[in-house]
Amino acid sequence: MTKNGLDREEKAFPRTEIAAVTAANEKRPVISAMVVVEGWSDTQRLALAVQCDTIETGGSALGERVLERISLAQKRRGVIVLTDPDFNGNRLRQLILAAVPGVTLASISRDQGRAAKDNPHKSLGIEHAPIADLQSVLLKADQQAQGKRQESDIDLAFLLDYGLLGAGQAKEKRRLLGDRLSIGYANGKQLLARLQALGFQKHDVLNALKGGPDGQNN
Repeated sequence: MTKNGLDREEKAFPRTEIAAVTAANEKRPVISAMVVVEGWSDTQRLALAVQCDTIETGGSALGERVLERISLAQKRRGVIVLTDPDFNGNRLRQLILAAVPGVTLASISRDQGRAAKDNPHKSLGIEHAPIADLQSVLLKADQQAQGKRQESDIDLAFLLDYGLLGAGQAKEKRRLLGDRLSIGYANGKQLLARLQALGFQKHDVLNALKGGPDGQNN
């Protein structure tokens, strides 16, 4: 991570809080459904509360590629939408619900989403919500979503063996795979995370690379 990345993380989440939660990682509840949030800071905040995978919309933007990933996640393991308690957050929830029927909507109150201190602009966001509140909201939503995560047999060695990492045609292969599996383009690390998060298997990837089925399990 870059120095700027470290600075940003440390500013948003004090070392004392990160250390305390890290020490109790095994106690964090596991959320089976994929969680849709607006940005990186939200993902980091959720990581302190639960064990989950996220899709980030990139703020108030909502592109076609992101909707495709949300739709695929809904089919494979269920989706919880948890956006900020403001106008843009509500707009995103409604757009996602219209495009991907069946997703589970979760929310926090404006009071829960308001930073307790150092907040001169009165900003609202998931990144400010108390850990206990996020756990409660997501556990309830996960029960409603009835998400099921399938374990993947894909690892880094497999991606290397089939030319998806490293030099040569790796970048183009990842782009092709992302299109055929509807997971979007990703670098090597992101690709592994997405394939594992969605429960894809080695044969799914091989079929997609050969131009066969879209890789979804029957």
